[in-house]
Amino acid sequence: MPPAIYTQNVIALIWDFDKTLTHGYMQEPLFEAYDVDARTFWDESNELAEYYSRVGCKVSKDTVYLNHMLSYVQHGVFKDLTNDKLREIGAAIELAPGIPEFFDRMRQLVLANERYRRHEVRVEHYVVSTGLRAMIEGSKLFKHVDGVWACDLLPAAAPPGYREQLEATSEVVAQVGYTIDNTSKTRAIFEINKGVNVQEGGRVDVNSVIPEDSRRVPIRNMIYIADGPSDVPSFSVINKMGGKTFGVYAPGESNYNNAAELEEQGRVNSIALADYGEGTAADMWLSRSIRQIADGIVSNRERALASYGAAPGHVVT
Repeated sequence: MPPAIYTQNVIALIWDFDKTLTHGYMQEPLFEAYDVDARTFWDESNELAEYYSRVGCKVSKDTVYLNHMLSYVQHGVFKDLTNDKLREIGAAIELAPGIPEFFDRMRQLVLANERYRRHEVRVEHYVVSTGLRAMIEGSKLFKHVDGVWACDLLPAAAPPGYREQLEATSEVVAQVGYTIDNTSKTRAIFEINKGVNVQEGGRVDVNSVIPEDSRRVPIRNMIYIADGPSDVPSFSVINKMGGKTFGVYAPGESNYNNAAELEEQGRVNSIALADYGEGTAADMWLSRSIRQIADGIVSNRERALASYGAAPGHVVT
């Protein structure tokens, strides 16, 4: 058996974005910047599946809004929208209370413990969202996270012979490049699990055969935090494989009911308001869970080290 390449001492917090790290939707500043009615946009997006079904076409309900956004670009509503503009607008995203400070505080939680520090236990934060990567990159939390899985919009399609061109002819977004939907979020979980995001040169991908005890972040060392039924596939994977799951809700009765149903159905271990300030319910549950996982990591490592025993010495007669 090849030697393990990872010491499995990473604790990964995997975050949804909308109504988890915010109390609203990340696109709200985009609608405000272009004076677009958000309700109209979302109502139109939600009806697109039925619209296209009339001509025998299927769409992904999770990400069809991206196509509708590009339609707004093409018709001059989101005039000259580029990824740079999306990053600029992303700076206006209003984050949930306690974010991004909570991210660094949880890292310090393990660094401050001498026993954890001796075994180099550390906390990493990842965002896995059906939202726009460019807007997340422009937000105040981006520099506090270790990786982002989200949707990408691209400029106009590369034409035949594009390799001979020196540069793209336009930066205005015109096509969907990469998508994350509510089922492919589980793929991101396994990419984190196998260390795809830290391997250079594509030496490891999500389909690589890697024994459980050789994976970078065992799923038992993960905490998945999200707000609603759309994250059930991810909750299911994490729960089944020994990780922890946490449902959060933004202010409002419907948001609370969504989270409460997740808890009642056994989809999540616990729920709390999406407020991560010191002493809040979310802060206490998450910090306690991090300590529990860290204790497990240290106990397993100490037990493994003890099993090797001391080197044999000289026999005295």
